[in-house]
Amino acid sequence: MTGQFAGPAPNPCASCPYRRDVPSGIWHQDEYAKLPHYDEPTYDQPLNAFLCHQNGPDDPHGRLCAGWVGCHGGELLALRVAAADGRLNPDDAARAFYYRTPVPLFSSGAEAATHGMRDLEFPSEAALSTAAKIARRRPDIET
Repeated sequence: MTGQFAGPAPNPCASCPYRRDVPSGIWHQDEYAKLPHYDEPTYDQPLNAFLCHQNGPDDPHGRLCAGWVGCHGGELLALRVAAADGRLNPDDAARAFYYRTPVPLFSSGAEAATHGMRDLEFPSEAALSTAAKIARRRPDIET
């Protein structure tokens, strides 16, 4: 069965909320608020896979967020469910379960969310520039 989305990219994208080097305040607070829920015990995690924000929700080129997979790994309930129900093909699922990246990531969704929300009210020039790049790529997102 063909998956509905692909496995993670080789490295998290330049605007990934899990990357330590991404400016604070580039995503909407609702996006950051999702991250800590994946820190819960596996049985209590959300069932929805966290997809890369570089593509829209209906984009046929959607893929798992590499930072999400890199931070939480094989303990992700959503990853297990997607692999079991065929939304993620077996090869992509295997790569996701054993995914590693040299890019420094936050150690938890809560840590990433805290960083991301810190400057929401007064984002830096780097954050505004990154958000503008995302908006150009994703017309469904407003800055």
